[in-house]
Amino acid sequence: MPSHDTRLPLSRRGFLIASTGAAAALALAPAPAHAGARRPFGRFGSPTARLTPQTLYVDPKGRGDHATVKDAVTAATGSGWTLVLAPGTYRETVAVDVTRTETTWIGASEDPRDVVIVYDNAAGTPKPGGGTYGTTGSATTTVQADGFTARWITFANDWLRADHPGITGTQAVAIKVQGDRSAFHHCRFLGHQDTLYADSIALTSFARQYFSHCYAEGDVDFVFGRTTAVYENCHFRTLNRTDLAAAPYGFVFAPSTAGANPRGYLVTRSRVSSEAPEGFYKLARPWVPSSDTTARPSLVVRDTWLGPGIDPAAPYTNMSDAFPWQSQRFAEYRNTGPGARITVPENRPQLTREQAESATREAYLGDWKPWKEAC
Repeated sequence: MPSHDTRLPLSRRGFLIASTGAAAALALAPAPAHAGARRPFGRFGSPTARLTPQTLYVDPKGRGDHATVKDAVTAATGSGWTLVLAPGTYRETVAVDVTRTETTWIGASEDPRDVVIVYDNAAGTPKPGGGTYGTTGSATTTVQADGFTARWITFANDWLRADHPGITGTQAVAIKVQGDRSAFHHCRFLGHQDTLYADSIALTSFARQYFSHCYAEGDVDFVFGRTTAVYENCHFRTLNRTDLAAAPYGFVFAPSTAGANPRGYLVTRSRVSSEAPEGFYKLARPWVPSSDTTARPSLVVRDTWLGPGIDPAAPYTNMSDAFPWQSQRFAEYRNTGPGARITVPENRPQLTREQAESATREAYLGDWKPWKEAC
């Protein structure tokens, strides 16, 4: 189990700094001045000392092959490319289509706070050609290709409700991941509603994703989707809200697992902390989308510390009364912390020891072992 002291990694609140003007009440802080000043690509080579012919270097200050991530992705056609990102804030939207397989993105400083990919579209944001973006279109980064790996990068969406009171579509995705064998190590996912969209390319595609030593924060359904995903040694943080007067403020997980998929989300050896008052968050609610009313959302949370922000008496709730959470596949095992207290047993379904033996990363991910991959 990881340590559960009160010292927290620098979150979105930590690297958002005050600015002037109502529209820019919060702005992304620049990377530290010392970060990569002499060697912007750290130990990962440079355009003059390229690690491999398929390595591209990205630097907003012009010291790489490209100044934007989007341009580097456009140049990296086909399979097997590595993008090394120098410290900086990359304000752009990026999409990795299905043809760009086996791609790796590396934050060169090996500190995810230094490399930030961010934009500020929401589902209700008007599109230039008419209409709105919708949840999927709001994503700062979209990854559809199989075999994607990211290390030491922050994926963010800094759209804020307070700045857009007239917009009701407040979903604002930091990253949507749809490919099979998608791995994230030491990454951060920052937003409010629908931050991390861990999904698949189609209903019949049982994509596998792995998140190791990652940090995700938000308020409403901020880890959601239908993929098979393992979250190991991760930290989930629920945000405070001033726009609501009463609980619940939101929900950490909202899986939408296909009914035919035997495995959905597995959270193991992780922790859930909160900025909000005690008991103001639910651990999860099932998402049965209109596009797949046969979905049976699946979530197992085991060996994880649940902080006081989680309502221990009723940690689960319905998204729609037509699909009660009790009919879905929600379970816990050996969790600790004030949010894990079992005060109403019927509201805290528990795995047996025998059932827990199959609730492991190996069982969920099969022959793919991303925890063994070296950078």
